[in-house]
Amino acid sequence: MNSLEPWLVLRLVKGLSDGTLTRLVREFGSPLAVSSASLQELQNRGNLSHNLATAIRQGPSPQARAKAEHEAHRLETEGHTVLTILDRLYPEKLSHIADPPPILYLSGTIEPCDNRAIAIVGARKASPAGLIFTEELSHSLASLGFTIVSGMARGVDAAAHRGALKAQGRTIAVLGCGIDQTYPSEHRKLREAIEAQGAVISEFSLGTQPRPFNFPRRNRIISGLSYGVVVTQATRKSGSLITARYALEHNREVFAVPGNVKEGKHEGPHRLIKEGAKLIENAGDIIEELLPQLDESFQDQVKRAASESHQSTPDLSTQEKDIFDLVMDTPTSVDEVLAQAHYLPAEVMGILLALELKGIIQQVPGSCYIRR
Repeated sequence: MNSLEPWLVLRLVKGLSDGTLTRLVREFGSPLAVSSASLQELQNRGNLSHNLATAIRQGPSPQARAKAEHEAHRLETEGHTVLTILDRLYPEKLSHIADPPPILYLSGTIEPCDNRAIAIVGARKASPAGLIFTEELSHSLASLGFTIVSGMARGVDAAAHRGALKAQGRTIAVLGCGIDQTYPSEHRKLREAIEAQGAVISEFSLGTQPRPFNFPRRNRIISGLSYGVVVTQATRKSGSLITARYALEHNREVFAVPGNVKEGKHEGPHRLIKEGAKLIENAGDIIEELLPQLDESFQDQVKRAASESHQSTPDLSTQEKDIFDLVMDTPTSVDEVLAQAHYLPAEVMGILLALELKGIIQQVPGSCYIRR
C-alpha cells in the first residue's frame, strides 16, 4: 500500500473533521493505526462518539476508497510533493491551529525560515495606488527576512507575491483548488516564479476545481502560516475579512491600511481598524508590533536589515526634495505638481523623471505619480 493511501482513506471518512483527524493521528501514531484501532480504543483512547468510531471502523465507501487509491497512484507517478501533519517540514505555526490540514500538497519548497511569515491580502480589483503600496510593503518585509504569504489571486495577492519576488525573498501562495490546477490561469508565470523562490500549497485533492466555497477554508491556512495578516484594500464583503477573522481565532495580529473614506475599497480595512486592528502606514509599523514575538537571532537580523535599508535611501537635491514633497501616497496628478511647484514645467518634468529613476515615485494611469 502506498504510504499516503492511509491518509487519503482516513480523510474520506464521513464526519471526521481535520482537527479530530489530526488529534487521532497524533494520539495513535499514524493514520493506519487509527484505521486499525478497535471500536473501544477509538471511543476511549480517541475520545470519540460511538457513531464516529463506527464510521472509522467501517471506512469510507468503496467508491471513495477507489478515489483515494487513484490519487495515491497519481501522487507517486506524477511526482507531487505531500507533507503530512507528522512530517518534520510541516509548517510549525500552521500545525498549532485548531483544524490544521492533515495533508498539504506542495510545489516548490518549504524551509524552516518560512515560519517567519506575514500574510498580505486584499481586493482583487485594487486601485493602482493600492497595488503599488502592497508591492512596496511586501518588498520591504521580504527584504527584512519575512516570508510573504498570500493567495495568488488577482489584485492585492499578486502584488504581494511580486513584491517579495523583486526583493529576492521567499513567498508562499495558498490555493483554493488542487495543486495540479493554476487559478487564475493567467498567473502561470507568477506561479513558476513563486515555486522558484518559495512554495505553492493546497489542502485540496488533485483535480479539485476553484469553487467559491473553497476559498474561505483556504484563508484559514493563509492566517495559520503567519505571525499576522495585513489587509491593504478590501470591501466590506471581501474574503480578506474572513482571513482577518481567522487571524483573531488563531491569536495572530491583524493589520489594516487606511485610505480614502469615500472609496469602497477601503471600507474593509477601516472596519477592521474600528474593531481594534493596528493601523499601519509602512513596514516599520508592523515590525514595531511583531518585534517582541520574534526569536532573538531574527530580531537582530530584522534590526540590521532595517538599518541598512534606511541608510540606502537615495540622497535628494533641494529641487528633488521640493518636488518629492508634492507627491502624495495617493495618486497626484502632474497638473497638481506643476501648480504648486516653484519651477518651470520642463524642470518639473525632468525632476519627476529623476525621482522615478531613483525608485521613490512611480507613474500610474491618468498622468499621475505616487510615492513608492
